[in-house]
Amino acid sequence: MAGPIHAEVRVNEHGIWLLEIAARSIGGLCGRVLTHSLGMSLEELILRPLARKPVAEPLALASEGGAAGVMMIPIPRRGIYHGLEGMAAAQSVSGVTGVTITAEPGQIVAPPPDGTSYLGFIFARASIPADVETALRIAHRSLNFDICPEYPAAQVPEAEAP
Repeated sequence: MAGPIHAEVRVNEHGIWLLEIAARSIGGLCGRVLTHSLGMSLEELILRPLARKPVAEPLALASEGGAAGVMMIPIPRRGIYHGLEGMAAAQSVSGVTGVTITAEPGQIVAPPPDGTSYLGFIFARASIPADVETALRIAHRSLNFDICPEYPAAQVPEAEAP
């Protein structure tokens, strides 16, 4: 049997953590990065073998074009998303080709395993993979997300305080 798989990992100072692996293609906006790095869309990549067309030819052409990557912006804590600061700074990072925020103000967000989405996506291109990774990390550090607790702590009026 042949076909796409989707693997998602979280990388931090403690190592690489597998979040998901499934018999499906990548979804949503992440597929955009394939057009830049492979020279074809996700759909074309999946359908070429079924149409008995070679995949190697477009890949050879794309391999001369450098590297591309996408960061799925992680949700740092559970709460209500209100907005962000730093979008212009993130978009101006050398190598960044786009920043798309998919979270909506007022939306309740949560990190895995409770959450099922991301705050958005950062896309980058550069001549080598290390420069793509650097651009993604710098752009991510430029973003400051306003995520408030779901239920603000109640303040006891001074007259009622013990």
